[in-house]
Amino acid sequence: MKLHKGVDEKNQLLHEKHDTRYKRAALSSNAKKVLFTASVFASTCLLLISKFGRSESYSTFLHPPTVAEFQKCSTRTFLDTGLPFLSFASPLPISEFASRRNSLAKALLRDRVDAFIVEPGYTFKYYANISQPDWEVWEPEERPFLMIVQPINSSTGEITATTRFLAPSFEVERARLLGMPFEEEVEFIAWQEHWNPYSTLLQNWDTSSPSHGHSIPKPTVMVDDEMRDFIQRGLSLSGFNVVGLGGEVEKVKQTKTPREIELIRAVNTGTAEAVRAMRKCMYPGLTENEVMNVLDDTLRAAGLEPFFDIVLFDEDASNPHGGTDGSKVLEAETFVLIDVGAHLHGYSSDICRTFFPPFFPEPSSISYLSPATEEKLAVWDTVLEAQTQSMHALRSGNTAASVDIAARVVIEKAGYGDAFTHRVGHGIGIKAHESPYLNKGNVNVTLSAGMTFTSEPGVYLVGRFGVRHEDILLVKEEGEPEILTGRRATGPWDP
Repeated sequence: MKLHKGVDEKNQLLHEKHDTRYKRAALSSNAKKVLFTASVFASTCLLLISKFGRSESYSTFLHPPTVAEFQKCSTRTFLDTGLPFLSFASPLPISEFASRRNSLAKALLRDRVDAFIVEPGYTFKYYANISQPDWEVWEPEERPFLMIVQPINSSTGEITATTRFLAPSFEVERARLLGMPFEEEVEFIAWQEHWNPYSTLLQNWDTSSPSHGHSIPKPTVMVDDEMRDFIQRGLSLSGFNVVGLGGEVEKVKQTKTPREIELIRAVNTGTAEAVRAMRKCMYPGLTENEVMNVLDDTLRAAGLEPFFDIVLFDEDASNPHGGTDGSKVLEAETFVLIDVGAHLHGYSSDICRTFFPPFFPEPSSISYLSPATEEKLAVWDTVLEAQTQSMHALRSGNTAASVDIAARVVIEKAGYGDAFTHRVGHGIGIKAHESPYLNKGNVNVTLSAGMTFTSEPGVYLVGRFGVRHEDILLVKEEGEPEILTGRRATGPWDP
């Protein structure tokens, strides 16, 4: 009998448990413990023999697995899958970035904004493939290097983007060498160190704009949330009308292109598969930090670069993002929560799984489990059902709030409402956390096809354990969202 039942079957499951206990009255409590301990021991031995490739069981018992063997097993198990998720993942061509800038230009026109100005960061990377560390490996400095995207009427009458860069004069050549994705020669507005860079930009401004159809005495420019305050103030004081990110411009990055979707699918499916591969090699006595380090190197073996990895055992997982020192030790009935993200060709994964270790076998009857473990199963199923309901709500035309509420209703009905302490999800792409955000107060944001989100409901019982399931979902034109993590977890023994 499978124990990871749906929420609707919970009462029946508990009734079966009750009946079984009465039918087995002749079997003492101590006898059941001995039988279960023997089962765990035998399963562990078989796992170690099969996974670590030892030819003699004697040596297995005398020499417990090492972290190095754990790493070798995890990496081999992952690579042995053939990494099919990488099949359609490739770096983006120049044409992709040009298309994005042209989409931005059209959005600027619809929003009646004259230009979009951004400094190196995630948004700059989205439009010109340069991150903040690409430009300044040391730290963000005080000299502004800005990308300015403006809409223009092309010779065919189509609205396209023209892009220029404001740069310190001594840095112009270094900026050229960045190899930004432009088919045409990149244009720079250079400023000397003793000049006001923002006044220099205004003096070199194209005074006509298709968004207004006449000369612009005070250009309206949009900046994003990564723009530092001193740059925004400098632009305002020099004669620009500065507005924050919003409207059609914000939707450009929120709506993923087909190439983006394939990269998001690849990196998230790969990350989930790495967790599954690593789990098969786990053994008693590992610490949270050891599991984290092995998972990180397992991801790297496939060309994925981890940028965060949260590994929490039992009560440590009752704080959603941890905070403990990573020294807790893995035991048979430990609930393991792993929340991990990696990058592939600039795109982010963000997945979470909660599971039992492989040396804790799935029993044939719930009557063998302790009450504490039974509750872990019940909460696991509740959270999965909450994620299922959030997926039903993740449809084009629905509000961002409706997705959170759909998951929250399930958890509240199960009696754990106060233990669901965060929103149900967020947008994801180049950045792991992007807008829109799926919280119950976000009633004014409407979902549309091409948006990608996490769905990650959770229940956190302080001092006991935590459960969270997280998958990546694509909003479709019609119907249910598409899963971009390969597949969802089906049970705590099959994450």
